[in-house]
Amino acid sequence: MLWELIATICAGLAGAGIALFIRKLSLKKAPKWLVPALAGIGMLSFQIQSEYTWYEHQASLLPEGVVVVKTVEEEAPWRPWSMVYPQTTRFIAADINNAAQNDLNHDVYLVDLYFFERRLSAKRVTQVIHCGAAARANFTNKLEVPKVNQVDNREWVSMPSNDPLLTAVCDGRAS
Repeated sequence: MLWELIATICAGLAGAGIALFIRKLSLKKAPKWLVPALAGIGMLSFQIQSEYTWYEHQASLLPEGVVVVKTVEEEAPWRPWSMVYPQTTRFIAADINNAAQNDLNHDVYLVDLYFFERRLSAKRVTQVIHCGAAARANFTNKLEVPKVNQVDNREWVSMPSNDPLLTAVCDGRAS
């Protein structure tokens, strides 16, 4: 975040420099307010560009086998441009390559989910995915792994069959 602040200040200085150059070329006939106006426009433009490229940049840094399973786009009245083109501020990625298959029930996988949010550190949460029952559960020491495709509804949350997480974990893993 410190580097983003420094880059924003540099964008403002660049905008002010352009305005000073315009004033010099016009023999100081261009208005003085042009300097702070272009500095502000430069800083605002950099922040908007940074917000909209954050998701693509973060997703490109994910290692092979870690796939994005959900994105969250948001609009905000204090960012009016987001009303026209919503900004991706959060996303969830699943570590598919390192998903571990259960020895007792081969339809059950242990997978790490990574939660990314703009300007915050990533968080890792381990989930248990049951491909046969189309359900997921939080990984705890007390979780009972079912031997068949029937799960306890108190511990397991059902998922739609087209859920991107279920599809990513279960497709191609059937043995």
